[in-house]
Amino acid sequence: MENSATRNWPIKKVNAETPVDAIEFLAVEEPLEIILVYSTTNGRTKKNISVTMRTPGDDEDLAIGFLFSEGIINEAAQVNTIQHNRLDANQVIVTLHENEMPCLENISRNFFSSSACGICGKTTTGGIRGNEVSTPMMDRISIPAKLLYQFPSKLLEAQEHFSSTGGLHAAAIADHLGNICLLREDIGRHNAVDKVIGAALQKPALCLNNGILLLSGRAGFELVQKAARARVPVIASIGAPSSMAVETAGEYGITLIGFLRAERFNIYCGADRIIIE
Repeated sequence: MENSATRNWPIKKVNAETPVDAIEFLAVEEPLEIILVYSTTNGRTKKNISVTMRTPGDDEDLAIGFLFSEGIINEAAQVNTIQHNRLDANQVIVTLHENEMPCLENISRNFFSSSACGICGKTTTGGIRGNEVSTPMMDRISIPAKLLYQFPSKLLEAQEHFSSTGGLHAAAIADHLGNICLLREDIGRHNAVDKVIGAALQKPALCLNNGILLLSGRAGFELVQKAARARVPVIASIGAPSSMAVETAGEYGITLIGFLRAERFNIYCGADRIIIE
């Protein structure tokens, strides 16, 4: 069934040089403009914060997660309302409570981010750092290895649109018992993480400090940075991490796992949280 996240497209499938007409599902990619309304010394003002290429759906979660990950807001409670522009479904307006001041000093963007890269709007190399936590995480949660082995199949089963398109990344928050508490999909890895963090911030009962961030693809630096900002202590990725991701995870006391499969995985840092029997 076609929906906002997928689109039908007529194609020709070629097998052994024999073309066959078919209908394929495509992952939708469209721009989302995030607009922030907030208080200043001269009254209320409106600012265009970013345009990001994303898969439609859970746009409110994406906007809150993006604003939080970028350090513009510190908690979801600062947000009064969030709604789509009635005339443009690809524009979301986030209004902060009266007298809530966003932090915009460190924002240095060209206001565009592609679905492939979460830091592609930054104008300086220094601009890619600075939104993480200020101190390493010192929790002592323990995760049995046998629990981690279950996550690849659970993640795949929970993805709504991946099986039909093959083109959507997933990010999920799991608890220490192995339950997937939240999952979001998007054509961009960083958007999927922003969506799931944004959703989690709006659920006070969900404690990110004891959670596991599951990634359906590779673990890049920008994803570790977002997890650090949200104080998520464990990241488990189906794919490989980058060198900068490993260095950042180590710096902020995050356990980083890569190449997670049914019976194996690699621990790149933070091995003390993993119980191996």
